[in-house]
Amino acid sequence: MHDTVSRRTVMKSIGAAGAVGLAGCSADGGDGGSENTISMGILMGVTGGLSEVGPAIRDAAELAVKQVRDADNGFSVDTQFENTETKPSRGVSGAEALVNGGYPMICGGLASSVTLQVAENVAIPNQTVMCSPSATSPDVTSLEDNDFVYRTPPTDKLQGSLLAQIAAERLEKESAAILFLNNAYGNGLSNGFTKTFEEEYGGEVLNQVSYSAGRSSYTSQLQNVLDGDPETLVIIGYPESGNKIFRNFYENFDRADMDILVPDGLRADDLPGNVGHDMTNVRGTNPSSAGPGIEYFRSAYEEEYGSAPGPFNQQSFDAAAVLLLARAAAGEDDGTAIRDQMRAVTDPGGETVGPRPNAGGHRSRRRNSRTRKPWRGCFVGGRRERNQLPGRLGPG
Repeated sequence: MHDTVSRRTVMKSIGAAGAVGLAGCSADGGDGGSENTISMGILMGVTGGLSEVGPAIRDAAELAVKQVRDADNGFSVDTQFENTETKPSRGVSGAEALVNGGYPMICGGLASSVTLQVAENVAIPNQTVMCSPSATSPDVTSLEDNDFVYRTPPTDKLQGSLLAQIAAERLEKESAAILFLNNAYGNGLSNGFTKTFEEEYGGEVLNQVSYSAGRSSYTSQLQNVLDGDPETLVIIGYPESGNKIFRNFYENFDRADMDILVPDGLRADDLPGNVGHDMTNVRGTNPSSAGPGIEYFRSAYEEEYGSAPGPFNQQSFDAAAVLLLARAAAGEDDGTAIRDQMRAVTDPGGETVGPRPNAGGHRSRRRNSRTRKPWRGCFVGGRRERNQLPGRLGPG
């Protein structure tokens, strides 16, 4: 899973604990006086296809905001939340509301299909910075975005390859079939798996069958994808449809021992309970964070919300944190100025800043007016690819 750091994944896993450090930023523009208000829109799907994981992802972003608000650092944070309902059209209208409300940066969206539509129709034309904690489609990397679009998770190019590696090496399968959600996320993962499985491992993908969200039954799609008796099945989608797909699978097909692989989008703790099956034949992949702030983040999240962080929670904290840091470094609510600081606050070098367990939240140090020493955030995650932030920064 090695890939060149890509500009669109500049923040891959910045390190959930440091993006909001604000250390080294001058909250008064150097004159020492007025309060500096940071404006950030939050655009996420907490209903619809991502209803089971979206609320917790939003909570993680709000945690970064809360830590800045609670710290004695001279900054205040103004946010507005828009629910995309995991629908591209609703994402676009929500983003328009944020831009019209004067928000120069957006934490979100979640689904790749939503993020791409928002980027192309709202963020890029309006020079608004956006950073997604979960848009993993390779199409994000190829956006002509003038550096206004970023994300913190790795691309599906990597996850599709990993799923193929698991199928071929760990499960020792020579044939597979894929049932995938017909959107940017599903298409990207399906194509990535197929390319690696067939070209690198000599396997054969017998069927690639797409489906739409919101159907009452997926039995016919399952019949089509299982035609030819593939040795393993890859199911790509979100929990809302996944619940029905797996119920249909266990109820209508005598294949409970068939190895099934799923990606991060179907990671949900309550999935077996909703399906009514132990699902011991299902394995999955999920991006994880391993940055210097991960333990602090987990502790802070559990203390605030009473539960352990889930899928993309660390990446969401990092996305919000990087935006907050970049805005603080920019010194103004201007999309272009914020964009120009996105790499700077996550690149190696400079003074590392970020929350410390014993420091009472995020610190705020004045940048040395004589040396102007650069600073960078210490985040929950580690290295990343081209538009993936944390580590090396790059839009996308």
